[in-house]
Amino acid sequence: MKFNRLAQYWQKIDKTSSRLEMTAILARLFKESSGEEIDQIVYLSLGRLRPKYEGVEFSLAEKMMVRVIARAYNRPVDAVTKSFKQKGDLGELIDSATVSQLHGVTVSQVYDRLMVIAVDSGQGSQERKVNQMAGLLKDLDGLSAKYLVRIPINNLRLGFSEMTVLDGLSWMNAGDKSLRPVLEKAFNVCADIGLVAKEFKNKGIQRIRKIRPQVGVPIRPAKSERLPSAEKIVEKLVRFAVEGKWDGLRVQIHLDRAFAKAPAGKATLFEEKPQPLVRIFSRNLDNMTAMFPEIIAAVSKLLIESVILDGEAVGFDPKTGKLLPFQETVQRKRKHGVEGKAKELPLKVFVYDLLFLNGKSLIDQPFNQRRKLLERTLPRTQRGAGLELAQQEIVTEAKRLRELRQKYVRLGLEGVMCKKLDTAYQAGARNFNWVKFKKVTQGELADTIDAVVMGYYAGRGKRTGFGLGAFLVGVPDVKTGQVGSIAKIGTGLSDEQWKELKVRCAKFEVRGKPEEYRVDKNLYPDVWLKPQIVTEIMADEITKSPIHAFALALRFPRLIRFRDDKKVEEATSKTELEKLFKLQGSFAP
Repeated sequence: MKFNRLAQYWQKIDKTSSRLEMTAILARLFKESSGEEIDQIVYLSLGRLRPKYEGVEFSLAEKMMVRVIARAYNRPVDAVTKSFKQKGDLGELIDSATVSQLHGVTVSQVYDRLMVIAVDSGQGSQERKVNQMAGLLKDLDGLSAKYLVRIPINNLRLGFSEMTVLDGLSWMNAGDKSLRPVLEKAFNVCADIGLVAKEFKNKGIQRIRKIRPQVGVPIRPAKSERLPSAEKIVEKLVRFAVEGKWDGLRVQIHLDRAFAKAPAGKATLFEEKPQPLVRIFSRNLDNMTAMFPEIIAAVSKLLIESVILDGEAVGFDPKTGKLLPFQETVQRKRKHGVEGKAKELPLKVFVYDLLFLNGKSLIDQPFNQRRKLLERTLPRTQRGAGLELAQQEIVTEAKRLRELRQKYVRLGLEGVMCKKLDTAYQAGARNFNWVKFKKVTQGELADTIDAVVMGYYAGRGKRTGFGLGAFLVGVPDVKTGQVGSIAKIGTGLSDEQWKELKVRCAKFEVRGKPEEYRVDKNLYPDVWLKPQIVTEIMADEITKSPIHAFALALRFPRLIRFRDDKKVEEATSKTELEKLFKLQGSFAP
């Protein structure tokens, strides 16, 4: 496929807000794609080059891309910079009258050149990247260049995610969404959307049914639901396991001792590391391996060939052994000074599930069977040095459930997780196989809300010095891709939090309201932000609202913390907010 043809499809998607029409356009695009290029088309359409977990980044900021445009079209950098400040979109800086009118460059040719640019590193790499990107732009027509320049700065933003891609793949073959459940199940256990698309295009739905977990490729983590009381949990689950709910970083740990014996081609997906292969993935599928040397050391000591573990990493005081709050644990997410921080703020991982063992997937086995294997996989002689088996108790009574919650809360945990004993691991799903039962304070919701910061308002008085005085938050509607406002927050932050919020917001300011935002004009903030910052918000209750987007609002909202471990897709959804609204009158402390 010619790259210009792909750009034409992107233009059609760009001009529609209808989720159904987007799906139909994607279906036509995928049908026209060849089996050799469909994975590249999927990655590019999502604004990337490889699956998120591989961490392939361009390392080209907006200022660098301004230089690229200036160099490609022989324009002064100052003039391009001025135009960018006025328009706020690099794609709008492309003047079709001054660019190539050739349309012969293929998708694969563009993709290969972008990969060369992305992986270039070392001394002089930034200048080489600018020259190579400028050379690529010169070979493209105006429409192609308009969309291409947005990709390196993560601003292609066509308004759809991997889930819409799965819908488009289903429509490509079946003309409806009937194949979506099978495709989604495959994507949940093998979080490489390009691979799923390529296998489906070339080998059909039967091949998709055979996709299984593999070490080194993250499994999308299972999620929990809520119920209003201990009695309701017992009524729903009957007999279940109760574990602590830690306030740390969700981690999925992969180990493969046979990696050194694998064909050379397998190693190309990952950076070179000493054997055995160890990979540590975050809740949102980022590769965090290099950040946690003590976890690498601990899992490398396990006397097994291969494994995938699910757990929670929590910082602890090396002198007292006391677990530390999330705000301190999250300091371990860093690219520099890792060794020093690991000694200052060590981690331990509370392991609570086993998804893969010695070459065999376990996700279809019931939880009680996985737990037995996990206990044998983490023998007591190997626990404590970075890995610790989550304590567990089988419960059938509401009274005992409340006692356990109080016990874990006293230890500094958020509450407990209640897990069905006879169910498979539901990768990527939120259902009642796992139910969280958190600490409840009088006058608070039984759970916090993970909300997206949509914009901020100028500060007055003392807050003038902070640069902002309130901010607007919202939640996403998974079905439409829109983000709707739910609260304006102007109290409850410390001076340090106001300053931190301003620094974070400065990275994502945009000139106008993002198209996916639903906000009443009376709530328009002074400065709009890209949907990038996720915050954890506590409120007294959810109320009906005549002004907020989804007719619901938070009463007395206050910021708890920033959730750097979550992406926008993982924020509390409109559907979850509506469930909480219906349940809140029933929640028992």
